[in-house]
Amino acid sequence: MTPDLLFAICNYGVLPAWLLLAVAPRWSGTQWVVHSVFLPVLLGTVYGFVLATAPEAPAGASFSTLRGVMLFFTVPEGALAGWIHYLAFDLFIGAWQVRDAQRREIPHLWVVPCLVLTLMLGPVGLALYLAVRWLRTRALFFEETV
Repeated sequence: MTPDLLFAICNYGVLPAWLLLAVAPRWSGTQWVVHSVFLPVLLGTVYGFVLATAPEAPAGASFSTLRGVMLFFTVPEGALAGWIHYLAFDLFIGAWQVRDAQRREIPHLWVVPCLVLTLMLGPVGLALYLAVRWLRTRALFFEETV
């Protein structure tokens, strides 16, 4: 399977999960697809496969300098692995936002713009959600129970 095909499968494969988070957050199907281990395990497996089958990293590639990190992304498998990493963690954050908002009784319509930004600009969406959360609840900590 080519890196381009895996990219398309992963990239478009997570979009239904984001749609479910936005339009049907309490539906049992959303619980199964988004709030279970299904997608993280699937994305993690693909991520591991890409890393295990990738060609040797370019000379000078490392995680200790910006130039070293940039070198990882000069090969398709490196860029693909990085993208899958983003997909998995952004979706995890989006799912957490929905669960946290439900626990804290934050109106779902307030969360939807945060989800869109989390999908497109990860940390910006998280920052917006945390601002909304603070405005609604004055909560500053990440405890999972209220």
